[in-house]
Amino acid sequence: MILTRLTLKGNIFSMTSELSYFIFGALLCGFAGAVLADRRASRKIALLDWNDLVAGLYRLDMVELSAVAMDYLAPHRGQIDLEPKEIWEFLGGYEGLKRMRENAEIMLALAAYAQRWNFEEAVIVTERMRMDAATLRRAVRRVELGMIPASLLRHFRLTLPLHAQEASSAYYLMRQRLLALYETSHVSRYPALAAAL
Repeated sequence: MILTRLTLKGNIFSMTSELSYFIFGALLCGFAGAVLADRRASRKIALLDWNDLVAGLYRLDMVELSAVAMDYLAPHRGQIDLEPKEIWEFLGGYEGLKRMRENAEIMLALAAYAQRWNFEEAVIVTERMRMDAATLRRAVRRVELGMIPASLLRHFRLTLPLHAQEASSAYYLMRQRLLALYETSHVSRYPALAAAL
C-alpha cells in the first residue's frame, strides 16, 4: 500500500516535471521564432525609402501613451497614479503594444536614414534608440508571457502593467529622440514625420 502511494506520487511528480519541460520547450521555440521574424522584418524595412517608412507608421494616441510613459519615467510622491486597467486601456491593449513594437522598427530605420544628413549625431541617436527598442521588445515579450494561461508564468501576469509601462516609456523615448534628430538634421522632413508619429 505504501509502495503504491510512493509510486503514484513519483508518477505524478514525473508527469508534472515532463509537463514543465514541455511548456519550457514550447516557450523557447516560440521565442526563437519571434526573434527570427523580427530579423526578417528588420531586413525588409531597411530596403524601404523614406516616404514608405513614414507611410508604414501606425498612429498612436500620444496623449494617453505619454501619460503612461511619464507615470513610469518621472517618479513623484504617490507614484501610482494609473490603475492597471487604465494603463492597458491607454495603451490600446495588446494591439497597441504590437503597434508600438512595429513602429519602433520603422523609427530605427528612419534614424539610420538620417545618417545621410547628419552622420555623427544620427549614429549616436540610432544606438540609443536601439537600446530603447530592445527594452520595448523585452517588455512586450514579458506582457505576452503574462497572457499565457499557465501557473508557471504567474510572475509575468502579476507584473503585466509594469511591463506595459516599460514598453510605453521606451517607445516615448524613441519617438522623442527621433523627432529631435529630424528637427536638427532635416527640418523640412520634420513636419511630415511629426504628423505621422
